Amino acid sequence: MFSREIFSGRLKELIQQNKMTYSELAEILGVSTAQISDMANGKAGTSMERLYKLCEKFNVSADYLLGLTDEVRSLR
Repeated sequence: MFSREIFSGRLKELIQQNKMTYSELAEILGVSTAQISDMANGKAGTSMERLYKLCEKFNVSADYLLGLTDEVRSLR
């Protein structure tokens, strides 16, 4: 089952590790800063297209972001 807590926690961690702001990530995804904040705080999920972009940007598998694995697997 999808866990927003896992997704949001991992998203926050990746944003911090990459020294990004919510505003910078919002621009990359084509959404508002408020939407990024909602995703990072577990108030909202994301679309498949945005999930794909997150995986590309942070070079992690969707399985990791979605909590299906705890192994951070690089896409490259």
